[in-house]
Parts: sequence; C-alpha cells; structure tokens
Amino acid sequence: MTERRLPPRSSGPTPAERVPDPTSTRAAPGALLGPGTPRDDATSLRIVSYNVRYFGHGTRGIASTSAAITRIATTLARMSPLPDLVCLQEVETQSLRSSTMNPRWHPEETQLDRLMTELHAALAQAQRRERYVAYYFPAHTYRLTSRTNIYTTGLAVLARDTFHIGHHNAERPHDITHRRGVKSLKQTRICAHVSFEHESGQSFDVFNTHLSLPSVFSREFWTGEARMGFGPNQIEEARVLADFVRRERRSDNFVVVGDFNSLPGSPVDRFLREEIGFVDAFAKVRCFSETEARAFPTAGFMNLRMHLDHVYSSERLQWLDFTGTHPFGHKGAFAGLSDHVPLIARCRLPGSAG
Repeated sequence: MTERRLPPRSSGPTPAERVPDPTSTRAAPGALLGPGTPRDDATSLRIVSYNVRYFGHGTRGIASTSAAITRIATTLARMSPLPDLVCLQEVETQSLRSSTMNPRWHPEETQLDRLMTELHAALAQAQRRERYVAYYFPAHTYRLTSRTNIYTTGLAVLARDTFHIGHHNAERPHDITHRRGVKSLKQTRICAHVSFEHESGQSFDVFNTHLSLPSVFSREFWTGEARMGFGPNQIEEARVLADFVRRERRSDNFVVVGDFNSLPGSPVDRFLREEIGFVDAFAKVRCFSETEARAFPTAGFMNLRMHLDHVYSSERLQWLDFTGTHPFGHKGAFAGLSDHVPLIARCRLPGSAG
C-alpha cells in the first residue's frame, strides 16, 4: 500500500480532511452524486485501464509534471460511478525524469504516492467517501549512479479499500520479456497480478500488463504493412503472458488488461482470442469487427492513430458497457492528459441478478 502524506512541515489538513466549506454555494465536482455514491449493481465492476505516459504528456514524455498528476487524479475522482479498479501502465517510482519538474514532497515519495495523495484529496473535496489502496509493480530501472535513476518503468493497480486482497505479486512481478542479443539493453516487460475477493464474496483476478513494441530487428517489421502486434517478440511475450494467467489465476473470473501495443486482428490479438480463448470485451460490447475496432484509436503518436489497448477476460464475465470510453483525439474527460485514452469497462460477476 502506498503512503499518502502532505509536504513536510505542512500545516494543511490531510487529504481526508480537505472538504469544502459547507456554507459555500458552489457545488464541488461530483457533489450532485452525493457522498459515497453506490454502484448501480452490487456485483458489477467498473474497471479502468490507462497508460498515463509517466504523467509527462505535456512535456512529450520527457519529464513528469505535478499538473498532470493532479489533473488525472481529479478526473478519476469525478467519474460517476467511481471505478472499482484502476490499472495503470507507465508509472515511475523515483528518478530524474519523475522529479526534475515535479519536486518530491518528502524524500521517500514515489510517483504513485503523489497520485494517491491527489486522488484522495479530490475525493474528499467532492465529499465522496470512497478510498483506494494502491500497489506498484516495478519493471525496469535505467541508472545514472547507484543512487540516481535516469528513469524507471512500472505498472500500478488501484482498488477500492472495501475489497479483500488475497494475493499480489508486487514484490516480484512476472517477467514476460522476450530477449535476444544483448539482453541487458532490453527493457523489462512484466505482468502484474492481484487476486481479490469482491464485496459480494466472489473471487476474481486482475492481470495488468504492457507488451513490448515490435522488434525493429525482425523481417516482419520492415516487410509488412501493419506492425503493431505482428512482431515475433510480441507473440512470444503473449505466449508467456497467457501461460502466466493460466498458472496463477485463483478463480475463473479474471480480466487481462493493459497496453498490448497490438492492433485488433493482429497475430497477438488473434492468439489471445482464438487460441487461448480470451474474450475481447470492447469488441463484444460494441459488436465490432476487427476492422471496426481498428478504426477506434486508443493511442496517438504524431499523426498516427492506433487501437493498442485492450480489455480481455474469461468467458464467465458479463460485459455491460464501455461508457466514458472515447476515441483518442475526440472530446472527453481524459482528452489531452496522455498519448493514450483509458478504456473504461463495466462487467458483472457470474451468478448475479440481471
């Protein structure tokens, strides 16, 4: 669990105490929802998968900014209904990139600590009682010296504090990286896993991942029209990922989310759906073909628009909607905050009433 503190020597209130003046006539964000707004279904789950680009989109990923962390935290806190789970990709710990333009509030503060401080402050400001616990899964560190990191990479999972945590691999995330040649130069890719017990008593598993880009050293990269999800290295990582999910899941209710750097209909996507049996929740809810799903971009790079992020699951989950999910480049609450947009999905655990 991350620590949530104010800056050293601050005389201000803790995040939980930052509530609006009750005499004020100005409505706080989310105030119309009422404090502690319940979900519309006791056995439904609202899940967010979001590549936040190290909270550095405003600097094109060169450096994280406090403004980006605050804006993303505030936008999450304004969601209605609030998410039950938030799976983040591209989250730092401590490094030159994460702190050059965003000084730490205390020496031990990590990027995830700051996000949680801002998120709970925004929830308190909106008079919403929900709180979250967060787990960080380190992937790779680029060091300048033994005590100074140039930048770091990792994943995070945020969950409502009403969920019981049965298992997690935060201390040792599973390495899914396909390495050839100079192995030390390859950025480590991982899969995070958290097993929960829902408030309804049902168990479910969440797997959060971020696959490599297609290798530029493969023939397919230079000879094919499409590249994302076509790299042999990506297919090998998908195989390792699928095997890890098969071995480690604690229940038949599971989701596998993240930035797969793979297009709908690519070899990676088809392997996970057709050979492994994962359900593509987005395509199922929207009744999209592979071509239609590709036309819904979740990420942008220069003039390119691509569908790279996915929500997969077991067949047992009933997917209800993707309300709040907008194509990259279109208007929406999260527009302009990252080079990806979040996938916001809602499902129902089996055995619940319709």
